[in-house]
Amino acid sequence: MKQKFSTIFILLLLFLAGSQVVAQNAPKPFDIEQPSLRVFLPAPELATGRAVVACPGGGYSHLAFEHEGCDWAPYFNKQGIALIVLKYRMPNGDRTLPISDAEAAMKLVRDSADVWNLNPNDIGIMGSSAGGHLASTIATHAKPELRPNFQILFYPVITMDKSYTHRGSHDNLLGKDASAELELEYSNEKQVTKDTPRAFIVYSDDDKVVPPANGVNYYLALNKNNVPSVLHIYPSGGHGWGIREGFLYKNEMLDELTSWLRSFKVPHKDAIRVACIGNSITYGARIKNRDRDSYPAVLSRMLGEAYWVKNFGVSARTLLNKGDHPYMNEKAYQDALAFNPNIVVIKLGTNDSKSFNWKYKADFTKDLQTMVDAFKALPAQPKIYLCYPSKAYQTGDNINDDIISKQIIPMIKKVAKKNNLSVIDLHAAMDGMPQLFPDKIHPNEEGAKVMAKAVYQSLKK
Repeated sequence: MKQKFSTIFILLLLFLAGSQVVAQNAPKPFDIEQPSLRVFLPAPELATGRAVVACPGGGYSHLAFEHEGCDWAPYFNKQGIALIVLKYRMPNGDRTLPISDAEAAMKLVRDSADVWNLNPNDIGIMGSSAGGHLASTIATHAKPELRPNFQILFYPVITMDKSYTHRGSHDNLLGKDASAELELEYSNEKQVTKDTPRAFIVYSDDDKVVPPANGVNYYLALNKNNVPSVLHIYPSGGHGWGIREGFLYKNEMLDELTSWLRSFKVPHKDAIRVACIGNSITYGARIKNRDRDSYPAVLSRMLGEAYWVKNFGVSARTLLNKGDHPYMNEKAYQDALAFNPNIVVIKLGTNDSKSFNWKYKADFTKDLQTMVDAFKALPAQPKIYLCYPSKAYQTGDNINDDIISKQIIPMIKKVAKKNNLSVIDLHAAMDGMPQLFPDKIHPNEEGAKVMAKAVYQSLKK
């Protein structure tokens, strides 16, 4: 059956990316001019739906295809995890070649989820050395639909900063005379955001090929952006050990990796996708642990495992496209559309009440309709909820609750009625609760619970 699956998808991958899929019992030699995948599926009774796309290293000049790729199959398959090993093209002056191959691999694996019994929400990427740079590039640069759900990085090249990169990888990918701007773009420690997937990072302290500072700085950037990650640096081992027995700390490293892979849950394959659109209140500003206590996080726990709730809040954003910080200009908005949600909760308008934004009030209903139309056009045809902004306990030239209650809310109501959309009245739900707003604008953890409860009750009607 595994052979059948792989053979079926040869033509599909050729169509998508000019590549090919090879069954796991096929011959192992590779031609670096022709990208391909080798697919190792676990026994059906063990399969968890998780998969890892492996990018072997080799300084962007060759590939350590076995010990940094195919030889990992028994370890992963024993845990019910599929391993897909990517043979990617060398850049040879065109850095887009390996990157496009890795993106095509991520797309193929997700597109093949039903056939290979995979969960498209649980597809990770693994990379070693220069393959770690490729893997972390996909993790930090790729569009949401191509981005992995987690990353496993062994002694990875992360930076293109000449002072501590692997010079061969730098020169082969970017060229010896790469500009500072290009080096910055592919220094992945500089490209981390809150949407970068969680990471497991491993080095040996005596690695003289790729300085562990590559991973240390990447970990620090992940940590700064509240991305759950771990970094292990073993006392010795040098570089390039892969899964070879000669690595003194192999068993310890595998135990750590196994524990890490078991430490996080992912949304079910058929989870109902919920996109929470909003400003700093949705984002969870002023909340110490926003990943746990923002209203979307609380809502996620209330809804349970049948739902996948994502927080697309961005601080200070306006619905108005002529406002000082329009939400529809943000990457988060494009990410929310790419998420193709089944349910959309839109909570914008608070920052629009500022005097310098509200002078464009004539555009408010038009801009809200534009956003509604964009979500309506998605393949999932989501159910859309419009929220009245939460109570603001201050007035003046800044955020103005008088404008919110007397002008913005009626406009939202008008758009909801026109489109037959449900309304969630957060303004009424949080009225008379000033103790939940320490700065008079942003709800605290208890306030986020009130918001989540109001949204939950509307979604479950």
